[in-house]
Amino acid sequence: MHKHEIPATMRLSLLLVVVAALSARTAAQLPLAGGGGGALKPDFYSQSCPRAERIIAEVMQTKQMANPTTAAGLLRVFFHDCFVSGCDASVLIASTQFQKSEHDAEINHSLPGDAFDAVVRAKLALELECPGVVSCADILALASGVLITMTGGPRYPVPLGRRDSLSSSPTAPDVELPHANFTVDRLIQMFGAKGFTVQELVALSGAHTLGFSHCKEFADRLYNFRNQGGKPEQFDPSMNPSYARGLQDVCRDYLKDPTIAAFNDIMTPGKFDNMYFVNLERGLGLLSTDEELWTDPRTKPLVQLYASNATAFFDDFGRAMEKLSLFGVKTGADGEVRRRCDAYNSGPAVAATIPKM
Repeated sequence: MHKHEIPATMRLSLLLVVVAALSARTAAQLPLAGGGGGALKPDFYSQSCPRAERIIAEVMQTKQMANPTTAAGLLRVFFHDCFVSGCDASVLIASTQFQKSEHDAEINHSLPGDAFDAVVRAKLALELECPGVVSCADILALASGVLITMTGGPRYPVPLGRRDSLSSSPTAPDVELPHANFTVDRLIQMFGAKGFTVQELVALSGAHTLGFSHCKEFADRLYNFRNQGGKPEQFDPSMNPSYARGLQDVCRDYLKDPTIAAFNDIMTPGKFDNMYFVNLERGLGLLSTDEELWTDPRTKPLVQLYASNATAFFDDFGRAMEKLSLFGVKTGADGEVRRRCDAYNSGPAVAATIPKM
């Protein structure tokens, strides 16, 4: 990925735009989605930590400029957190020799360290400003909004007041998160079970406009591919031939080096835009789930809409992200505000007697 330098004045303007966007939210309280014991509100930290959002924006700006893949990585961590037991920072808990966590789930092994580092840096800065006040779950939600806006995407409300989880399951992520080879039927069922519509599924899939995927996640489309009749093909024929051959070359040694990856959006990999959907129309979708969104009659009209209308995509994506950020959040006694994002304050709720490491 090429790193482009941004003038200092432009960086300051960008930061001010992000902070203003996060602050310009309605004052009304918003109900929780997927359970919870109260309601979140946009001005939750107005008295206890009034600079919280600006601090998070500053940290994310610095991190994103140093490593432009941070935005995609943090969005992935946020989604993996919210879809498993709700947006409660359970994905941030580190495993110990006594207690496993979501980190041990196979689907989470590839979550990028830069995303976790960004959260750690934000938490450290906030603890210096207002110790024990801002939850790690709120940091994840705010940081996601900041980075989407920073990379060119839409602004959307981020109500606050989440508590951090008191447990983290090592088995739930592999069951509750979508995999790269899922059919649209299975995706619709999985999202529907959590209260998300087909439209929200397709809109949230647009986050693949950023970031990359490891070759093992799409190698079955490139090598030893067989069509529905069992006939061998050079590669998945739904892929653009030049694109498929290029990926075959890039991923040639992926079994020896599992870190080899390709951009999800080959055209504008560092910019949040609607090119992901345009690519699907051109046979440039990377994952089999991407291709299925284009071919399934329930999702194809939405792909076509978002490919031709970036405003429609941004509007729907923003609403879907706001809804996702409210999914299954904890408030009050249902959680805690961790002093460190990777560890419980007093040990997990399911094993409170286990000594701290």
